[in-house]
Amino acid sequence: MIRPGEVLTITADTRLEPGTYLVPKGVSIAADNVTLDGNGATLIGDGRNQTGIAVNGRKNVTIRNVTLREYKHGIVVRDSRGVGLTNNRISATGEVPANTVFLDIWLPGEKAYGGAILLERVEDAEVCDNDIQHQQNGLLTYYCNKLTIRGNLANYNSGFGIHLFNTCDSVFEGNFCDFCCRYEPRDETPESVRANEAHGHMGGDATGFLIVHNSRRNVFRGNYARLGGDGFFLGGRTPGNAAAGCDDNLFENNDASLSPNIAFEATFSTGNRFLNNRADRCNYGFWLGFSSENTLEGNRCIMNRQAGVACENGRALVVRGNDFQRNGTGILLWSKYVEPWFADLPENRTIHHWTIEGNTLTRNGTGLSLAADRDHGIRPMPAEVSGKPELRPHDNTIIGNDIQDNRVGVHLAAADRTYIEKNTISRNVEANVRRDDAGETMLRNNLGLAGGYL
Repeated sequence: MIRPGEVLTITADTRLEPGTYLVPKGVSIAADNVTLDGNGATLIGDGRNQTGIAVNGRKNVTIRNVTLREYKHGIVVRDSRGVGLTNNRISATGEVPANTVFLDIWLPGEKAYGGAILLERVEDAEVCDNDIQHQQNGLLTYYCNKLTIRGNLANYNSGFGIHLFNTCDSVFEGNFCDFCCRYEPRDETPESVRANEAHGHMGGDATGFLIVHNSRRNVFRGNYARLGGDGFFLGGRTPGNAAAGCDDNLFENNDASLSPNIAFEATFSTGNRFLNNRADRCNYGFWLGFSSENTLEGNRCIMNRQAGVACENGRALVVRGNDFQRNGTGILLWSKYVEPWFADLPENRTIHHWTIEGNTLTRNGTGLSLAADRDHGIRPMPAEVSGKPELRPHDNTIIGNDIQDNRVGVHLAAADRTYIEKNTISRNVEANVRRDDAGETMLRNNLGLAGGYL
């Protein structure tokens, strides 16, 4: 066993002597096939502007049982493969003060926020059973592949529990990223506080899981991301309006409930699957704007203020076998004119070719709403950007659903060729089916409704 000094370079298997050590310049792993066992030792930085343990260009390095505090990043691994990070405890890393600014979710690796662990251009790594709570960010990954991220505690972070930036073909399983939230104050003057008129934004783009910039083919299974600014935040287009789709990911058996904003946000992306997740008691359960060919199956959305599922200008989604109860709207779908994307994304000018099948929609304000020219699905758009025929939803199928005990069962507004078949639509208080300027609607073999065309 060795005692860490001010600077420690590791070139062979090393076990630290238990204790607490001031190591302001951190530790460097300078050889392949090396294990560093902290053995419970605590390494402390100075000023949160250095790296606790650095690994650059290495293979088959293992770091375990180390406690790190007061560094900008606890562990940084770059250009390496076969790395294992296990049972480490990292906290008090570099942080933009909580409850100040709205976060930038697009920062590149060289400008990354502080956090417990930073991986950049890393392949075949395992990050398991680490305690990375109580700072701004838990795990930050940039341009990584084939990671296994399992059993980590990334709760109570004011930024991102687990972050992906162009990270692909990886598994995120059994992690806890609860309470990843922050508050951005706005208009907080002494006068507004005294008058109880101060306000701000709860969330500030903090999130349990941040998934951006072409992060694809990942599996998220059995994770918890509750009470975050968002639970899972997947963004497929950059601020400069460049395509960066986060496609073909699987979200299964996760719980992202109790967000003040959105449990699962997944925009401008294709082929994602959401299976058997919980998205309860948020503002929105799922927000899927401008997405295509996604599947939502077996999810639970209960008591979301605005909607269980909300989507603007989405194409060919399948929503099957989900449970929507006591939401503002169970499934809220709409189109609107957005100038930059009207030309760039012709396939996403409206809601079309959806299959909504076998869902339970009960005790919602509206079970299912399908409308053109809406803002957030509920407010009419200005007349100068409304009325374009390309914006009218069309060719959507509503089949085999249980739509009962809502205020309104199905609401159609400026929607064409809507197929409503083999549903139970009854006991809805104001209307089973309400149509405003709707085009052809086919009703066939619905319990509680007369069949035919409207």
